[in-house]
Amino acid sequence: MSDPRGMNLSTKILIAMAIGIVVGLILNQFASDVSWIQQYIVFGLFEAMGKIFVASLQMLVVPLVFVSLVCGVSSLQDSSKLGRMGVKTIGLYLFTTAIAVALALVAAYVIGPGTGANFPVQEFTAKEAPPLIDTIINLVPKNPINAMAEGKMLQIIVFSVLFGLAITQAGEKGQKIAGFFQNLNEVVMKMVTIIMAIAPYGVFALIAKLMSTLGFESIMPLAKYFFLLAAVLIFHGTVTYMTILKTLTGLNPAVFMKKMRAAQLFAFSTASSGATIPVTMEAVTKRLGAKNSIASFSIPLGATINMDGTAIMQGVATVFIAQVYQIDLSFVQYLTIILTAVLASIGTAAVPGVGLITLTMVLNQVGLPVEGIALIIGVDRLLDMLRTSVNITGDATVTTIVAIGEGDFDRSVFNDPDAGLDFEEVDLPDAEDAKAS
Repeated sequence: MSDPRGMNLSTKILIAMAIGIVVGLILNQFASDVSWIQQYIVFGLFEAMGKIFVASLQMLVVPLVFVSLVCGVSSLQDSSKLGRMGVKTIGLYLFTTAIAVALALVAAYVIGPGTGANFPVQEFTAKEAPPLIDTIINLVPKNPINAMAEGKMLQIIVFSVLFGLAITQAGEKGQKIAGFFQNLNEVVMKMVTIIMAIAPYGVFALIAKLMSTLGFESIMPLAKYFFLLAAVLIFHGTVTYMTILKTLTGLNPAVFMKKMRAAQLFAFSTASSGATIPVTMEAVTKRLGAKNSIASFSIPLGATINMDGTAIMQGVATVFIAQVYQIDLSFVQYLTIILTAVLASIGTAAVPGVGLITLTMVLNQVGLPVEGIALIIGVDRLLDMLRTSVNITGDATVTTIVAIGEGDFDRSVFNDPDAGLDFEEVDLPDAEDAKAS
């Protein structure tokens, strides 16, 4: 994985993914029983490289969200704009989630991925989802430092917004603090570009380990479910979002998708919207042209509550499980699935393993056996990677729409193919260069 001059980050990541797939499949086919390769290469080198890469991204999430959101809120001249922006952002996120799950239900009903299937029923222990009221109460952090230490994103957002508002109302002293945060934000952004330099190596390790332990043979028993869900996810990410973008903004969807490519590849390889926040923020502000005052609020919020990819999985999986167990769903139950999936996108936002937890909620709500989740766990990891790419595409789409609606969008940046290319052309100086400078 050399670093030829002129090759942008997207190309490097694609090459790393391709090499990772090839290496992983070779190890899966020819070295799955070789203990030293599994111990030292797959679960040693690859696992360590992958975890270090993801951890380095996660390391930046809290300082980036806190600092950039404080900068964004403190730069707002009209405090009422924050409330207006929040209503638009949350409304669009919930709207696209409703479309996503409805699309999934229609596709699954028409195709019938579980019709005639004969799977052995496995045991599955469901985690209990927290009540919605508890999530609302927990929006306000008792200890903001503890919230940052534990990465509780909604609490961090609430504290950051309040802190930014306080800065705007503190007069001259507040402006001094605002200046400090603006400088700090530049430093954090430089840290993001440094971490991006190791991205291709981290992506290679993540993909190689996944393919060496998974392989394609695990997909075949669930091929109909797998490819239907993948098709709906791709359709939603490329057609639904882009239709909404074109209708509400008039922007060119092809340009949008090209400029989001690096962030989408990051999301795919890490399978974490939260870990991808630094990259999504950079893409939206530097490549697309949204101002930080919008992106610093909508991107972290979207990574927390915008779960269109998960909603699609819930829709397809629910119909699939019902068909496997030969249970007919009524029209009212289909509406219940849509409502539950949309509400669950907020209600379980801060819970690990959110996809399976929200699916448990949906299955319980319509009277389907929770044990059916065990049928899809085997292929869920690969699909989770695709779901995450769809989710961050939705985050960027909503951010762009809201930014244009609030007059905080630079169309010249969007239309400039070279805008933000330094974001995708990340090169660390060699030791000799560093000495010379």
